[in-house]
Amino acid sequence: MASPQQVRAQIASAKVAPIYAIIGDDDHEKASLATAFGEMVEADLRAFNVERLYATDPTVTARSVAEAANTLPMMAPTRVVVVLMAEELFEPKRRRKSQDAGADDDGTPQSLESLVEYFERPSPTTALVFVFSRPEGSKGPADMPLAGNLKVTKALLKAATLVVCTGLDGGQDFTSWVEAQLKAAGISADRGAVARLVQVAANDPVRLRADTQKVILYATARGRFTADDVTTVAGTGDRQVEEWALVNAVQKGDVRTALRELDAEFANGDSGTAFKVLGQLGAAVRNPRSRTPYPTGKVPAAVEALFRTDLALKSSGGDPRVLIERLVVELCG
Repeated sequence: MASPQQVRAQIASAKVAPIYAIIGDDDHEKASLATAFGEMVEADLRAFNVERLYATDPTVTARSVAEAANTLPMMAPTRVVVVLMAEELFEPKRRRKSQDAGADDDGTPQSLESLVEYFERPSPTTALVFVFSRPEGSKGPADMPLAGNLKVTKALLKAATLVVCTGLDGGQDFTSWVEAQLKAAGISADRGAVARLVQVAANDPVRLRADTQKVILYATARGRFTADDVTTVAGTGDRQVEEWALVNAVQKGDVRTALRELDAEFANGDSGTAFKVLGQLGAAVRNPRSRTPYPTGKVPAAVEALFRTDLALKSSGGDPRVLIERLVVELCG
């Protein structure tokens, strides 16, 4: 088992394991890690060496995943294959199960045998990353959304580095979360400073994430963060509702208002506006504490849309404004 911080260190050193299984209740951290794996490959070579597969796609099968993982990297030392919503691949819905020719004695569909074989002999030049959704009714962040008695599950857990992501989205204590982020960044902080930062965020995980990142950027050089720095970095806690008008409109499904607010964001923004808006929308979709929470039934599709947009932005897959506009319309739909 490895922590998200340990995995990031592995990515930074380009010394990654052949297989990872990412689980937990913090969707933001899981999405961030999945993106970080792709960024390990040089930008110009990602089109050839980074592949994102959505297990909800009927064309994505155990065989196609194994074939993708066995493909040699092109002009790069490592190929990255990320499988999102991976539980759909390991435990297909009934309509896909009905297509299986049969099953092993333990109930493992024979169509998954190619994955079992791959886990026994993984490619040394591929990082195969499975990102699992949190299972419904789970009692803890480390709950695995797979039946533990299946051969394919046992093979995965034996071969993979298990990564548990738990944090703000999963209801972790805000103060402990901030302290852990600062510690990982090598920054010491007075507990009073952390408490004040949490207070300024007013129990809003979206803002707390953003403010914590500001703290890390602000305090990294000197390695310390004090209570006196809170106002400089995060303000006083007073904020205008208009700052979150775009997010509020998307959560309500008000596409007209959302596009109007998006237009204002780009008119008053800079080259980083697209990523800023993407971050706000991503956190809002995954935030169950929001005053107007995003509809639960639409969250999986929204997360997929966010992943696609993030990948397109980072691979120059279109005009940033157009990509964000499409995302806003999709999230409002």
